[in-house]
Amino acid sequence: MKPLTPPAVKLICGVLFSNAELLADAKKLMLAKYGEIDFESRSFRFDVSEYYRPEMGWPIDRLFWSFERLINPGELAQIKIDSNAIEESLAVDGKRQVNLDVGYLDYDKIVLASAKYNWQKIYLDMGIYADLTLHYEKGKYFPFPWSFPDFKDGQYDSILLRIRELFKRQCKRR
Repeated sequence: MKPLTPPAVKLICGVLFSNAELLADAKKLMLAKYGEIDFESRSFRFDVSEYYRPEMGWPIDRLFWSFERLINPGELAQIKIDSNAIEESLAVDGKRQVNLDVGYLDYDKIVLASAKYNWQKIYLDMGIYADLTLHYEKGKYFPFPWSFPDFKDGQYDSILLRIRELFKRQCKRR
């Protein structure tokens, strides 16, 4: 069977940040690279892990962006490479103040890109892996045993469902 072009997906970014000024700079750089943001969530305090505190300081917040332009899921590895470069360009004394967790959403799942290997991650390209984070079923998102704690507790579900609705409307218009 001949491979088919995959359906377009919605580019999303879960942003961790400890410096609001650098967050604004990251947003400008992401806008320049990926186009208009069609959804920006409110900020959530990121207190489920101490992992980022030595690098980013405290407090750390998280918010989500989704981008108007739909992408080919095969672009995810390059997008992660580009977002890592943005993080590095905004680092202070070699320490990130903004962490851009890029990924995509489609009808059935949320996939985040990662430069870290783990058994459940699928290698994409350029040292980047796909990390299946949540799956959608019957109006809800469900985590996997390996999903990040803040995604497991459901606090982002209403935001992700809203982004999914934006995605569905975009697909209907196409």
